[in-house]
Amino acid sequence: MRKKNVTVDRLAVEDYAAGGKAIGRVDGKVIFIEGAVPGDIVDVRLTKNKKDWAEGRVIRTHKFSEDRVEPFCQHFGICGGCKWQMLPYEKQLQYKQQEVEQHLRRIGKVALPVIEPILGCAETRFYRNKLEYTCSNRRYLLAEEVEAGGAIKQENAIGFHVPRIFDKVIDIYTCHLMHEPANIIRNTIRDYALEHGLSYYDIREHHGFLRTVIVRVLTTGEVMVNIAFGKEDKAARKALLDHILLKVPSITTLLYTINTKWNDSLYDQEPMVYYGKGYAMETLENFQFKISPKSFFQTNTRQGERLYQVTREFAELTGRETVYDLYCGTGSIGIFVSGNAAKVIGVEVIEDAIADARENAALNNIGHAEFFAGDVIDICNDAFFASHGRPDVIITDPPRAGMHEKLVQKILDMEAPTVVYVSCNPATQARDLNLLDTKYEVKRVRPVDMFPHTHHIENVVQLKLRKQL
Repeated sequence: MRKKNVTVDRLAVEDYAAGGKAIGRVDGKVIFIEGAVPGDIVDVRLTKNKKDWAEGRVIRTHKFSEDRVEPFCQHFGICGGCKWQMLPYEKQLQYKQQEVEQHLRRIGKVALPVIEPILGCAETRFYRNKLEYTCSNRRYLLAEEVEAGGAIKQENAIGFHVPRIFDKVIDIYTCHLMHEPANIIRNTIRDYALEHGLSYYDIREHHGFLRTVIVRVLTTGEVMVNIAFGKEDKAARKALLDHILLKVPSITTLLYTINTKWNDSLYDQEPMVYYGKGYAMETLENFQFKISPKSFFQTNTRQGERLYQVTREFAELTGRETVYDLYCGTGSIGIFVSGNAAKVIGVEVIEDAIADARENAALNNIGHAEFFAGDVIDICNDAFFASHGRPDVIITDPPRAGMHEKLVQKILDMEAPTVVYVSCNPATQARDLNLLDTKYEVKRVRPVDMFPHTHHIENVVQLKLRKQL
């Protein structure tokens, strides 16, 4: 079984593993399969073949699972964005709940309460408020195009990167992740570029005019677009931007960024306002949030609201507590729970985010929230506690990598009676819970699905300080 070019015939797909891959077994050896559904019977060609496990791709399906449904997107199977479209949504939720439980038990190895039912999305399509499209002169060719041979007429594409192929982009015509005018904006740019011969960016050679397009469509009705160009051409840029505003009058803010770097990130670039106020407004419950072009904000607004409601419930605030919001970003969680807290202290390493947090607090007339830029490990010392008070509740919402071990130790040193851990990666969350177990016990767990049709899952855990003997 460890030879190259191995094919496993008539493999019964049994379950899902972490990362959204299906699994089957041959003589006890686990085979991870992409694109399969439990209940399928498939032939699999192995792409990785280790002693105890292997990975492979389906080359033939003998029987389709009864759980399968028809994917709704024309780009399914090529685009990596919504890999679980062939699963009914209730099955997606079942497997996500299962993944959270497996991670917490296998990696966390801590005592757990009964895990509460996953909180699913009311809207399983058109739920994102932000999408980023790449403009590339290296379009991913469909299988039928390759098989047909001959000259390829159109090499340009505006859409999403092909999974695991950094320089190939899928030309997306209809995406079901965001409400209109998202598709109209993208297709308007494509049509104009084709008609006027605008060059697309070459990811390998680092030249070209059109580079990336970031679209935000908010529940408030505001639409913010930022187009990044690989070089400055004032006449061509102005003509394109004017055309977009003419064709898509619902745009409330239009920006552009001249990005001549070798990577697409815009955190160190300066977007220029071409039309509108230069930012957009979004709401969570009755709170307002200003979203600038480089701001981080929950990409599923309505489900983000429900995630924060679970977080607030787990915090068990009575109005007397000092809340420390770690990894506070633009202050959204701290502001959301502020009505039930005596004081909110937000800490975030990114200075621009802290500036946004302070502005959002002022926008909502919240005078009892303070935000500090820097590393929690450095900021939260005895002098800081003497000035601002020790935390009664800590809320932590780290990135996918989880918390640094030094921060875990800092939380253990703070000894707040309650910790609420919000995570977008239950595996790293479980690792951190194992470390926190020396002083804290897990009291409540609730998964929240933020991204239907993907394997991604958020999880909220409530921890209570153990009583010292």
